[in-house]
Amino acid sequence: MKKVFITYMMMASLVLSPSAAAYGQPGDVNDSTEQVAAAGDGTSVADASGEDLLMAEADSADVLAAEVESEGFHQSLKRKFIEGNAGFMSLVALVLVLGLAFCIERMIYLSLSEIDSKKFMDDLEAKMVAGDTEGAKKLCRETRGPIASICYQGLMRLHENLDQIERSIVSSGTVQTANFEKGCSWIRLFIAMAPSLGFLGTVIGMVMAFDQIQNAGDISPTIVAAGMKVALITTIFGIIAALILQLFYNYILTKIDSLTAQMEDAALLFLDVAAKLKNDERQ
Repeated sequence: MKKVFITYMMMASLVLSPSAAAYGQPGDVNDSTEQVAAAGDGTSVADASGEDLLMAEADSADVLAAEVESEGFHQSLKRKFIEGNAGFMSLVALVLVLGLAFCIERMIYLSLSEIDSKKFMDDLEAKMVAGDTEGAKKLCRETRGPIASICYQGLMRLHENLDQIERSIVSSGTVQTANFEKGCSWIRLFIAMAPSLGFLGTVIGMVMAFDQIQNAGDISPTIVAAGMKVALITTIFGIIAALILQLFYNYILTKIDSLTAQMEDAALLFLDVAAKLKNDERQ
């Protein structure tokens, strides 16, 4: 009986010893649990720190975007002007201002040269048919514009033959056309200079970028960005200045063509009236 009991106890101890090794060490289990919990807490802290950093960057980006949207056009233009190197941008701005000054002067001159040509020629024809040459000359002197000028030159030679009258009108028309185009050569020059100065700024900006790369000994976007920004901004402003001047110049050319056509019509009508008067005199 004792042998059986001893054998039973030995077998029980063998069976229970692995369980004790696996489950009977609460300290080890608690330590492992604490390590896992600590690892979990560390991961949570890192994630929280990353989320806070991303949220801070997003907030700063939103604030910057709000500031850019809130600034007016004038402030934005001034900021870009300063960023594009004030030296080259000042040259582009000077070309634009001078070109606009010539354009405005030409537009004022051409606008003042326009008259109601149909009414003027009707009044002039009535005076010429009535034989009031002095009244016709007075009408031309008191009327501004190239049409009155060429008609006055024709009236001054009304007693001569038609060929002399025609040559006088053609010569006066040539002078008036030259007056229309006075200053247009400067506008064309400024139109060509504006993008050229912008491209000059582009080339110099590229040289600045390569100098910075050479001094730093490394190709970095931060190093290249400054020179490239100067290059692109000066080019953009130069092209914009040229486009603005080109629009005004095309408008001026349109006005010149319109006035030239009116002068030609007036000259033909004046020659027709003069031919009728000559025929009446012969009869």
